[in-house]
Amino acid sequence: MTTDLPVPTTTPTTTTTPTTTSDAGSTESPTAPPRPGQLTFTAPRRGKPPRHLADLTPAERKEAVVALGHQGFRAKQLSTHYFERLVDSPEDMTDLPKGVRDDLVADLLPTLLTPLVQRTADDGATIKSAWRLHDGAIVESVLMRYPKRVTICISSQAGCGMNCPFCATGQAGLTRNMSTAEIVEQVVSAARLLRRGELAGGTDEDSEAPLRVSNVVFMGMGEALANYKAAVGAIRRLTDPAPDGLGMSARGITMSTVGLVPAIDKLAAEGIPVTLALSLHAPDDALRDELVPINTRWKVDEALDAAYRYYETTGRRVSIEYALIRDINDQAWRADLLGQKLAARGRGWVHVNPIPLNPTPGSKWTASRPGVEQQFVERLRARGIPTTIRDTRGQDIDGACGQLAAATA
Repeated sequence: MTTDLPVPTTTPTTTTTPTTTSDAGSTESPTAPPRPGQLTFTAPRRGKPPRHLADLTPAERKEAVVALGHQGFRAKQLSTHYFERLVDSPEDMTDLPKGVRDDLVADLLPTLLTPLVQRTADDGATIKSAWRLHDGAIVESVLMRYPKRVTICISSQAGCGMNCPFCATGQAGLTRNMSTAEIVEQVVSAARLLRRGELAGGTDEDSEAPLRVSNVVFMGMGEALANYKAAVGAIRRLTDPAPDGLGMSARGITMSTVGLVPAIDKLAAEGIPVTLALSLHAPDDALRDELVPINTRWKVDEALDAAYRYYETTGRRVSIEYALIRDINDQAWRADLLGQKLAARGRGWVHVNPIPLNPTPGSKWTASRPGVEQQFVERLRARGIPTTIRDTRGQDIDGACGQLAAATA
């Protein structure tokens, strides 16, 4: 099996290069928990999910419909039902003749996500959903309603191969990559839920438009840039004008990464101005090697340089995600070092989001003290770096950052 991740062209500059698993020559079970520092880029071999309309471009949908023996315009009808009308029952596709409908739905709109568990928090304004995929793998997504927006945090892989020790998902290891359609279906399912009025949490009095998903963040399970082709395909389905896609603004989509430098540069060249969020968590290589093992491949300065190139290419301000861990990465000198590194690359290109560490089962780490957290923020701001403590939602249902897959019941 090949991987969508570009291969590094330089030798790592550290002597503690992690083990990277692959399909060939591995002596471990692909579902075994990773060893400390181990990175997994190549997903274990598993059966492919069924082909779905959302996997295909509009032209490919028409070809698929014709290949099934139907008229090509049926592809547009299917797309309208799925992306625009959010229909999930074949019986509601009344513009399709019964015989044609059953055939097309079976071939191009198969069930991809089966609801497993749904948990709510924040008086119903946050919903975490666990989904079972066709092969039994489990992924999670989190839907959050705010006063003027609705955000969904989606998964791009079942598990994660990046092995950050403070993240529940990373500690579980990588089960497999998700398909483009499996990624998109999380958003479509959320849109259906909103249309049915099942998400609580305030009103949108200043808007007469129907409530819809306004923001998508690739911050759920998985490193999306390690599943590059499917993740970018999903972004295109989300941003394609209806009925070919959901018609979302690219500016409402955030792609999070631990710092896969070649993939960041590749994303910048796609011409889709999504927001890049770099999960940094430490400004110095010694600590980041431990907290974010990808740092043994691409160092802090390499990741920041790639983030700055992304800003230069797209014009989109980059977010720096920084989980504040008590007595580990929250020292004042680390705030100063981070501010120094960011300011040295210019002004107006970056925004820092410190995140109080969310607890996970068995973790030896916890969130920074409030006073330390505030000092960290103030020292960054003193260097002219816009900084905002990120809102934590869904912590009590294991739905906050770093908690997905910590519990599904």
